[in-house]
Amino acid sequence: MDQMERLAQVLKNSKRLCVFTGAGISVPSGIPDFRSANGLYNTKTKYPYAPEQMISHSFFVGHSEMFLDFYKSVMLFPDAKPNDAHRFFASLETPERTVSVVTQNIDGLHQAAGSTNVFELHGSVHRNYCQSCGKFFSLDDLLKTDGVPRCDKCGGVIKPDVVLYEEPLNEEVVYGAVNAIRKADVMVVVGTSLVVYPAASYLRYFSGDCLALINKSETAFDRDADIALNDDVVRVVHQLQQYGV
Repeated sequence: MDQMERLAQVLKNSKRLCVFTGAGISVPSGIPDFRSANGLYNTKTKYPYAPEQMISHSFFVGHSEMFLDFYKSVMLFPDAKPNDAHRFFASLETPERTVSVVTQNIDGLHQAAGSTNVFELHGSVHRNYCQSCGKFFSLDDLLKTDGVPRCDKCGGVIKPDVVLYEEPLNEEVVYGAVNAIRKADVMVVVGTSLVVYPAASYLRYFSGDCLALINKSETAFDRDADIALNDDVVRVVHQLQQYGV
């Protein structure tokens, strides 16, 4: 039995699946990742700062207008749609199988594909809040603004609900994610190089039957996995479907 067939069998038998995803699962939807040759960190922009610096809390505070211009032009993909990989993992939810998704992505594509139990470790572009009064604003609201968006209720600055460098993760989200990982009998890690911490460290909470990794390039965790597939995730899910998953 090869690794693909084994993963198909494991998924069929799973009762409590946890899917842990990174930027790679959304690349087929037209959203670039961060660290590949064509990723965000290696893309030339009009700004005199490195992308890593621009998506930090201190940069948002000190250069709000430039941050938001960068954020809107480089990090938002409002027309992106879920791809076959998002839809595949959403389809695995059945009355007999719970599926939890722990994601480092901020694009909301898992929910758009139909996943109902999603823990967004780094927040979501679809949520924006006034820093003064807490009023909620949608992605459409943010896209309609110019310069630094201000709350129509109190005049406070509106901030995307995404976790920037120097900011802590949401404790409630982390608790839910870790609990989902702990309870899982199978964990599938998809489209992440597992170099972003603390998110990557959460794998240590998994003690189930099978840890599978699907990523185009090798990761430092491949040798610790029960199954490691270095391939395009959409191609992998198409093959899994051929096995009847």
